[in-house]
Amino acid sequence: MASDVFDSYSAGTTPKRTINPDAVRLVKERYGIDMLANGQHNKALTDLPQVDVVITMGCGVQCPSLPAQMRQDWGLDDPTGLGDDKFNQVIDQLEERVKELKEALQTTKLGR
Repeated sequence: MASDVFDSYSAGTTPKRTINPDAVRLVKERYGIDMLANGQHNKALTDLPQVDVVITMGCGVQCPSLPAQMRQDWGLDDPTGLGDDKFNQVIDQLEERVKELKEALQTTKLGR
């Protein structure tokens, strides 16, 4: 979707033991990506490499400050436990935001 412009990483302030099974299932259904087979796992913020852009998801979580040249809060709802329809709505929002970020980074020095 945007790997030609930027590398993406995901981490949390208090990572769970496993990735949300609904996220794993729906990403596989929608995009054919098996997150677990691709080595995805929950990570802490301290596991991230140095980044240029920090995106926070909202979800009512306070995030410590990470050094970055660009920062955005996307203010997304946490769909955990709310069913596939809500989860898919959030995935749709994420997809749209990633495309917008890709377009924005293509016009700055932060993109590849």
